[in-house]
Amino acid sequence: MQELLVQLAVFIIAAFLGFELISRVPNMLHTPLMSATNAIHGIVLVGAIIVVATANDAFTIAVGFIAVVLGAMNVVGGFWVTNRMLGMFRPPKTRVKKRKG
Repeated sequence: MQELLVQLAVFIIAAFLGFELISRVPNMLHTPLMSATNAIHGIVLVGAIIVVATANDAFTIAVGFIAVVLGAMNVVGGFWVTNRMLGMFRPPKTRVKKRKG
């Protein structure tokens, strides 16, 4: 029980510190920061795929599969958002114009 409380305390402190650090990052640095975290999450996704590949019971495979699907969605969505953020820094004439109609 005490180990659970220690783990919970570490999680709460990490969440608080993460929020404080990210909120203090200047706006111009958010795009490279997101790109780096997407790359790190891609490595985590590869690890999850390896864990699912070596799992022995059905429960671990099911939970691992769900984790891989959600992780892949997170990586793809993160790179999509990063691409949109980079588009804000392009000069207006090179931006893709939306069609009306």
